[in-house]
Amino acid sequence: MLGGNLTSGGKTGVRVVVAGDRFTGKSSLIAAAATESFPENVPPMLRPTRLPADLFPDRVPITIIDTSAALENRGKLVEELKKADVVMLTYACDQPSTLNRISTFWLEELRRLEVKAPVIVVGCKLDLRDENQAISLEHVMGPIMQRYREIETCIECSAVTLMQVPDAFYYAQKAVLHPTAPLFDQESQVLKSHCVRALKRIFLLCDRDMDGALNDLELNDFQVKCFNAPLQPAEIVGVKRVVQEKKKEGVNDLGLTLEGFLFLHALFIERGRLETTWAVLRKFGYDDDLKLRNDVLPVPPKHASDQSVELTTDALEFLRGIFRLLDIDNHGALHPAELDELFSTAPENPLHQAPYKDAAERTTQGNLTLKGFLSEWALMTLLDPRGSLANLIYIGYGGNPASALHVTRRRLIDRKKQCTERNVFQCLVFGPKKAGKSALLNSFLERPFSEYQNPTTGEHYAANVVDQLGGSCKTLILREIPEDGVKKFISDKESLAASDVAVFVYDG
Repeated sequence: MLGGNLTSGGKTGVRVVVAGDRFTGKSSLIAAAATESFPENVPPMLRPTRLPADLFPDRVPITIIDTSAALENRGKLVEELKKADVVMLTYACDQPSTLNRISTFWLEELRRLEVKAPVIVVGCKLDLRDENQAISLEHVMGPIMQRYREIETCIECSAVTLMQVPDAFYYAQKAVLHPTAPLFDQESQVLKSHCVRALKRIFLLCDRDMDGALNDLELNDFQVKCFNAPLQPAEIVGVKRVVQEKKKEGVNDLGLTLEGFLFLHALFIERGRLETTWAVLRKFGYDDDLKLRNDVLPVPPKHASDQSVELTTDALEFLRGIFRLLDIDNHGALHPAELDELFSTAPENPLHQAPYKDAAERTTQGNLTLKGFLSEWALMTLLDPRGSLANLIYIGYGGNPASALHVTRRRLIDRKKQCTERNVFQCLVFGPKKAGKSALLNSFLERPFSEYQNPTTGEHYAANVVDQLGGSCKTLILREIPEDGVKKFISDKESLAASDVAVFVYDG
């Protein structure tokens, strides 16, 4: 089940840097991969070598960079390692000491240089290994891979017989195009939290009848959307049987449950079929960090610094509906657990993060009111329009993403016309230390007065809905500017232009 055309995450090439001790077979390995034959005379170090795009299923070309371990070439080696998409570390199968050096020197060196690329460990000269010195690669490399999680794969090959030479570079390419690290925790053998959250969102989008399970039609539509190939009835039966044998709650009378959907993807990954899960994630707009790509987030551009971005009526109505749906007890406020459930299909709950965490009105029990909920979204949209749009989509906004945000008219024009269509206004709060700036922000959120508060050092906002004469409502955002940060803030004309009004506080 669930297979077909693969996606490469938009990458147009993979840069493989081959490193290792001298005489471990680096250059011969590269030459054998490029010519599909064993070269008799190989220079000490090869020029950059390109493998064609059609060599592997993802159709992405590979550029291989040969390196020298000689001391005089160290500067060039470090430079290349830092530019690598993936590092291939070699050892010689007939020289056990070079295998020891993989962990005692090379892997430690990569960490010291802060090289973040995945690593493929490749044993060369397999044809020269003494038959009496046969080793279990799994037995030797298992503990090393436990310690160095950056290792994606270990493989042994021979440039003379060409045995597993193409495979080594296939795995190197795969480590870049379909990485394990964002999806799966090798140590605990479970899907990572961000992966679970992304797959849960995909499951809910595909569960069109919202009965908590994917029926045969929904499963087939999912397969066609992701892989352009329908599932045969026998294949659907087979998938359910595999899931039910391993995870009973993964299938019920209605179809494949969320637990079953997650189990299937964990199974693909355990079996080395990461490209299947990545194809699904990328089809639904995710990047390699399991966040929505910029190309699926049409944020309207600001043309002047005195413009701002606000939520449209469509987006606000969606948020009000979501609030009512979650407010099961009709108390007019959402518990932290209800907010966590709302954002369970997002990478994290943004309302738990600064600067939004304490920026809106809450009840005495710490629950978020509707006014507070909408105010925090207004603040998020003002400060981070792209993040706001992404979070709307994560929690289920089904409208056209381009209809969720709009750019306000220039403030310069508003002043000329003596009217404004804005719904969100930003006020800067200046004043010396202990003048009461934080107290002002807290009183705006109807919080009790505190005699003394720790000095504000970071960003501090307070957002609330203000009722207007005639029944209309506007959102006012107060931003406290710490005394120590005034000079820097005033020098940034962009920050000043984004504000509507300023308040100066003094100790009376």
